[in-house]
Amino acid sequence: MAKNKSVITGKNPVLNVLLITGMSGAGKSTALSVLEDIDYEAIDNLPINLLSSLIELAMKNDPDRANPALAIGIDARTRNFQPDKITGVLNQLRSQENISIKILYFDSSNEMLTSRFTKTRRRHPLAKDRPVNDGIIRERQMMQVIKAQSDYVFDTSELSPHDLRRMLSQHFDRNQDEGLNISICSFGYPKGLPRDADLVFDMRYLRNPHYDELLKNRTGKDQKVGEYIVKDPIFGSSWDKISGLILSLLPEYKKEGKSYLTIAFGCTGGRHRSVFVAEKFSALLKEKNFKVNLHHRELPL
Repeated sequence: MAKNKSVITGKNPVLNVLLITGMSGAGKSTALSVLEDIDYEAIDNLPINLLSSLIELAMKNDPDRANPALAIGIDARTRNFQPDKITGVLNQLRSQENISIKILYFDSSNEMLTSRFTKTRRRHPLAKDRPVNDGIIRERQMMQVIKAQSDYVFDTSELSPHDLRRMLSQHFDRNQDEGLNISICSFGYPKGLPRDADLVFDMRYLRNPHYDELLKNRTGKDQKVGEYIVKDPIFGSSWDKISGLILSLLPEYKKEGKSYLTIAFGCTGGRHRSVFVAEKFSALLKEKNFKVNLHHRELPL
């Protein structure tokens, strides 16, 4: 995840603007849909020369709204798309009071983007008469200027639409309270690390319930699986050390102004040990009045 800049404050309500951009096929349309669901006014494919006028109109027509917000999609489909011009307009807008602009950049691997265009039979906007990969390479070069100035970069190569929705809701839900918002995630190592994880803990040192015939088809949410894991002689001391470490770090993250923290627990299959520890730690944090979102990546929804 990229850097997170502070919000401008002033006497009048701050107009929060999220500029949605990035690679074609990387999830920008899904992002706009999610943001619209959490009370942003979403506008797609806006010509850059209309951006300043739109922001001015939004502030003029709704000056008394407590927390006005726009989500605006700008990408290679936009007429006269010129990254240098876009960054110039953004720098000008960022210098104004009562406007908070953040750039959300959506990216994905060339292989995944090619696969997505092939499956949907869509033409890449920069490769109408050429192979898809030519358009992807050209667009990636064109977008480097904007990506370098982005506040957040989301790599959707391994993210499902549900994962992307969860991440965006975590970061940009306008109804959530201020403070440190924590996401707890369990996962299996064969499918890779969660891309948004800040802290990762490997639970594979604990004995594995998968090799118990009565437990292998259950998950870490099951009481019997939990009892099996807790009986591991090393569990008690390791739990005390891990939970103590994390709890000692949370106030420091908050002190540094971090708003969101993702803690991931992994094991071999992402179904037993990591799930149990994620559930247990989530419950501990809730007891201490932290805001917690719990997600088990390898378990069906």
